[in-house]
Amino acid sequence: MRKPLPAVAALIAGGLMTLSFAPYNLWWCGLLSLGLFAWLLAPGLKAQKLSGKNTFWLALCYGVGLFATGGSWVYVSITDFGNSSPLLGVILTGAFVGILAVLLALPFVLISRFRTNPISFALAFAALWFFSEWLRTWMFTGFPWLFAGYGHIHTWLAGWAPIVSVYGIGLLLAFTAAVIALFARRTFESWKSPTAITLAAVALLIWPLGLLLSSIQWTEASEDTRTIGLVQANIPQEKKWLPEFRGKTIRRYQTATQDLHSQGVDVIIWPEAALPLLYHQAPNLIEALQENALNTQKDLITGILYDTERDHRRVVHNSAAVFGSDQQLYHKRHLVPFGEYVPLEDWIRGTIEFFNLPTSFIRPGPEGQQPLTAGGLSWAPLICYEIVYPQLVAESSGDAQVLLTLSNDAWFGDSIGPLQHMQMAQMRALETRRYLVRGTNTGVTAIVSPDGVITEQLPQFEQATLVGQVQARSGLTPFMVIGVWGLVALATLMLLAAVILQKRPETVTDGALTGAPD
Repeated sequence: MRKPLPAVAALIAGGLMTLSFAPYNLWWCGLLSLGLFAWLLAPGLKAQKLSGKNTFWLALCYGVGLFATGGSWVYVSITDFGNSSPLLGVILTGAFVGILAVLLALPFVLISRFRTNPISFALAFAALWFFSEWLRTWMFTGFPWLFAGYGHIHTWLAGWAPIVSVYGIGLLLAFTAAVIALFARRTFESWKSPTAITLAAVALLIWPLGLLLSSIQWTEASEDTRTIGLVQANIPQEKKWLPEFRGKTIRRYQTATQDLHSQGVDVIIWPEAALPLLYHQAPNLIEALQENALNTQKDLITGILYDTERDHRRVVHNSAAVFGSDQQLYHKRHLVPFGEYVPLEDWIRGTIEFFNLPTSFIRPGPEGQQPLTAGGLSWAPLICYEIVYPQLVAESSGDAQVLLTLSNDAWFGDSIGPLQHMQMAQMRALETRRYLVRGTNTGVTAIVSPDGVITEQLPQFEQATLVGQVQARSGLTPFMVIGVWGLVALATLMLLAAVILQKRPETVTDGALTGAPD
């Protein structure tokens, strides 16, 4: 029979991780969270003997605590904008939390095999944490949210981001937490033993080394600086697609754009799906936007749903369009399940209102699309959900000078979701060492510097415009070169080393350290 106290402790530990993210930004809660989780799994004088089932159960409880608190905004999306009842909202949110918790817990089935050597445990815990986050990036199309590294965008560990990305920061944080847990469990016969000293030294060096790395620019700044203007129209989500509100929406964007023309901007940016109609439904409006951009010599980038014919049927993309000296299009590649498409559509479409959202008919764009050009700069376009995928952004930004993400976070309401989304965008700027421009409907609309710091920002849920500057940057950071596969290889090597170290005489049996002293 499972003891309830460890399970409750795991739930609390998972909830603590949420406090390390925006809007709370208590970075130390992330270390405390992982430290408590590692303490529950670590060997030591008073540690219980754990099987694979035990470790899976504790990791599952940890995942429920994390996703039930950090992903609470999903309930808002389902009930407020998905036309679902509170009861159905609870059921769907619970299923969402449960699936993610299982994905987090699966790798930790193996941790029970690495409890007979302290170094082995620390290496395995960090590697398995990486695999739990990486698994959530692609399994079931992926949901790479609430990664531990996001809570450290402004700590010393941030210096590692251009090298190992948010994944690697989480791995380093998990290793630190495992070492702390081993000391808290009194795993070592002596704190002065070579094993204890080695682990403590490595864990301590990780942090100041990150501070030193933060001084390296990694990419090269050019003299090309542009002034940009962002329009935050603050269109209510429940009115956005109503035909009777369409004219008011368009006029709101046009009025704000005219105001920006007098402020010396080079590029004007509207958010995701700013125009509430299909591209080919509005030829007169499209022509007017192009003519205005040419006459004012100010390029316009806007989100719009682009419709085209393919195989004798109409296909719709969630796109970014450039109007001006060179008309261009980018089609979103990584879509949001249920929000933009319905998995198993032939089976579940129509069963409940949530599966009939007004934009759930989108199709993904092709791979290999080139950056957009506007205002004499090249922009890596990422629409909404795409910005949360580190590998996708790294692959898309190599030939671009600035990152651009268009979003409509009105779907999240007044929850913590938009603030977490903004924080993840900041991490992408840090990983690629490029300026990032984020245009949204209701916020957070902002400009982020290459070190992940917000330089300009509009308040949420206000109709406003933002004017700021970005500087072109070129070159590749180490993470843009090695990608996530380099980290997969590193974590695999750590697990192999952990397996080899299991054969050392220093072991932990039945919760107590035995074997030859150091």
